[in-house]
Amino acid sequence: MLFRATVLTLYPEMFPGHLGVSLAGKALERGQWSIEAVQIRDFAEDKHRTVDDTPAGGGAGMVLKPDVLARAIDHASANDGRPRLLMSPRGRPLTQARVRELAAGPGVVVVCGRFEGVDQRVIDTRNLEEVSIGDYILSGGEPAALVLLDAVVRVLPGVMGNELSGVHESFEGGILEHPHYTRPQVFEGHEIPAVLTSGNHGAIAKWRESEARRLTAERRPDLLERDPKNGNRFSEKSRADQNLERDPAQPVKK
Repeated sequence: MLFRATVLTLYPEMFPGHLGVSLAGKALERGQWSIEAVQIRDFAEDKHRTVDDTPAGGGAGMVLKPDVLARAIDHASANDGRPRLLMSPRGRPLTQARVRELAAGPGVVVVCGRFEGVDQRVIDTRNLEEVSIGDYILSGGEPAALVLLDAVVRVLPGVMGNELSGVHESFEGGILEHPHYTRPQVFEGHEIPAVLTSGNHGAIAKWRESEARRLTAERRPDLLERDPKNGNRFSEKSRADQNLERDPAQPVKK
C-alpha cells in the first residue's frame, strides 16, 4: 500500500524539502510514498485570493478563513479515509506510537496553519486532529509537517535498509536510547566501554539497557512513568513486564 501525503499550505515550494534527499528521498524516487503540496490560496474566490481575516473579538494578527480552508480540505480528501491533521502548538504531542499508527495507514492529509491560527469551525467540521511537535512556537505549520512526515516515512516498510534501525532507538521502547560508540578504540584518551568489545551479547544487552534507563532517569524521568502505547501511567507489574520484553540482544560490530 502506497503511503500518500497531501499537505495544505500557503508555501507549497517548501515541500518535499529535506524529504527529497537521503532515505526519504530515495524512497520517494522508488515510489514507496508520495507527497503532494496543495496551495490553499487556490481555493479563495475573490480576485485578491484572500485566505485570512481579522480575529473575531479583536486582537493581533490574522486567522485563516474557514470557507477557503474547508474547500481545500474537501478537495484534497473527499471520500478519503486518511487522517486529517492540523499542525498546532495546541495539539496532542506527537509520539512514536502515533507515528507508527500513521505509518501503518494509507497516508495523511496535513494542514499547515499560519498567522494566529485556524478558524475553530473548520477544525470542528472537518475533524482535524491537532498535533504538536513540541512546546515552542514556529512561524508556520510547514516545518512541523516536515518533522511529522520525516518521522513517519522513515518507519515505512523498506525505507530503512535495516529494519532493526527503527526498533532499537529512543521512544520505541518507551525510554531514551543508550549511548553509541565506534572505532577508533581510543579517541582523545577516551576508550570504548570494554563490555561493547567483549563479544558477550548478553552483557552488552544488559549494559545498553542499564545505560538507557540511566539516561532516561536523568533527562526524561516522565517517560519511565508512562506506557508508550497509550500514555497511561505504568503499574509496577506492567513496568516490570515491559522491562523483560524490551531490547533483545543486537549483533556486535567488531
